[in-house]
Parts: sequence; structure tokens; C-alpha cells
Amino acid sequence: MGSTYAACGVCHSDLHVMKGELPFASPCVVGHEITGEVVDHGAHTPAEIVNRFPVGSHVVGAFIMPCGNCFYCVKGQEDLCESFFAYNRAKGTLYDGETRLFLRSNGKPVYMYSMGGLAEYCVVPANALAILPNSLPYTESAILGCAVFTAYGALRHAAEMRAGDSVAVIGVGGVGSSCLQIARAFGASEVIAVDVLDEKLQNAKTLGATHTVNAAKEDAVERIKEITGGRGVDVAVEALGKALTFSQCTQSVRDGGKAVMIGLAATNVVGEVDITRLVRRQVKIIGSYGARARQDLPQIVKLAESGAFNLENAISRKCKFEEANGAYEDLNQGKIVGRAVVEIM
Repeated sequence: MGSTYAACGVCHSDLHVMKGELPFASPCVVGHEITGEVVDHGAHTPAEIVNRFPVGSHVVGAFIMPCGNCFYCVKGQEDLCESFFAYNRAKGTLYDGETRLFLRSNGKPVYMYSMGGLAEYCVVPANALAILPNSLPYTESAILGCAVFTAYGALRHAAEMRAGDSVAVIGVGGVGSSCLQIARAFGASEVIAVDVLDEKLQNAKTLGATHTVNAAKEDAVERIKEITGGRGVDVAVEALGKALTFSQCTQSVRDGGKAVMIGLAATNVVGEVDITRLVRRQVKIIGSYGARARQDLPQIVKLAESGAFNLENAISRKCKFEEANGAYEDLNQGKIVGRAVVEIM
């Protein structure tokens, strides 16, 4: 399905690709959390899809683009879609093995990280889209497709969070700060934000954090246990992809608790874990890459539409298309609090 973009979020996953920390086909267009307007449909698009997403409709796109037909998609585990990982993440293409982007000068292929969101136009599988209602802001809603999508998947599916659970989020940048809001929306009793920057922790208080911990100034694990009466939290989420924060996450949960890892790491980064405690005290360590587009993205849109997730508070910077490089440089230097969004059209 053809779409023209309104906005694209600035995400650390793109940065990993740009810095060569995650292997990916090159040259490529990054950008994977988008809002846009439908401008065309593929030649073989079913009438049902054309009717669901008519030309002119506003849409939001999920970064995991499920094929709908593989072993995992059929089982409802679209976040593990075999085609997405075999074609898009492994080769930079859509599921026919072809990219939709080419250099004007010589016709050579340009590869797509998800849909290749930092561009004026793109092709997105319909399974990865949801209608964006007019009640939601066009630009800010771009983050629903990755930052919020990832947070929702971590807490809804990986953690199976329940109302009344205590939650710690380690690393409260764009995705981590979305976890704070999702935890609050799901009824967490305590939401503990952990970071090393006071500015980010101050921002966390506006997003639902009941407690903040500066891990550069105090022992994060000890402070989390102190807040929770010595036990640790029901759910801890690691949103940085660092060996140190991996360890903090596993140590912060109570016996029987869940440590959910959502931060991507550079290749060959390894985390350590206390195996004996893991076995004896039933600590669960769970990886989570994102949510499930067809079932979850419409629910995420409803969360934002109801106000349970505040988009305005989540966005800390808007920049023009030509300023995108600077936004990624600032992200790399830790200068962006919350989420930045590039306005494309």
C-alpha cells in the first residue's frame, strides 16, 4: 500500500543501524514509526483492504510488519513473524524479496528498515497499519508505531502485567518513557523510573512515575527494593540494551517476578545473571521486541484517543525533514528527553 508521510519518530534502533552496531543491508532508508496518508494501493490489493484503508485516509504504521501467513502469525504471535525477520530485518526488503526503493542515478536498490520512514513516500503492508482517527494529532501519533507499540508489547504480552503490579523501568528515553505511561494506564501500583540523567527523571514524573532513581547517584537495585518493602518489583523493564542495566533489571524483580528486556544491544553484548537465584526463586527473564500489529495497534490507538496515553507529553521535540540528521546526532549524545519526531510533509 502506498503512503505519503506526515511524520516519523527518531528511534535508537535506527541509530544502531546507522552506526553499524546492528548488521543491515546498505544503502538503506531508516525510520520505522510513522503516520501518513494512503495515496495508492498495490495492483493485487484485496477489495477488503481497499475499503478498510481508502485513498486519503490517515494511518499509523507499526514497525513490525506481519505477513499474516507464517507459522507464528497463524498462532497469533505476529511479533515473531518469520517473513519480517527473514526478509525485512535480514535483507531490507518486503516479502517478495524486493525493495521498493532505488537510486535515481543508476537504478541500484536502496533497502528498507521496516518501511523506510524517513522519506516522502513508502510502501507498507496493510497488516502493519491502523486507521488514525481525526481526534489524534497527526505528527505526535507517529510514536504509536514503535515507542508505544514496544512498550505495550512488553507489558501486555511479555510481562502479562496486571492492575496492582509494581513496575520499574530502567532507562526512560523514548521507549522507556512510553513504558511509564503504559504501566500507569494498566493500573500499576508503583511505577519506578531509573536513569542517570535528572532531566529525564524529572520528565518521568509527568508521565506516571511514582518514584525516580538516579542510578549514577545511588544503587538502583537497593533503592528499588527499599521502595517495595525489600522484595523488589513484580515487573522490571530494561530499555537500554546494556550489560549493566540487564543485570540491574534481573536483580530488581521480586522472587517469581518478571524481568523484561526490550533494549537492543550492539552485536555480541552479553548480560550476566545469577543462575542459582533464577532457578530457586523462579525469576523469569523475557525478551520482547514489540507488540502484535493486527490485534494491538488498534488498541494502542484507542489508548491514545481515550487520553490514557498522553501523546503531547511524550513528544519533547519536533523537527523538519532537513533537520533529521541533527536529531539523530543529538539522540546519540543523549540530548533528547522523551521522543523526537521528524515532520516530513
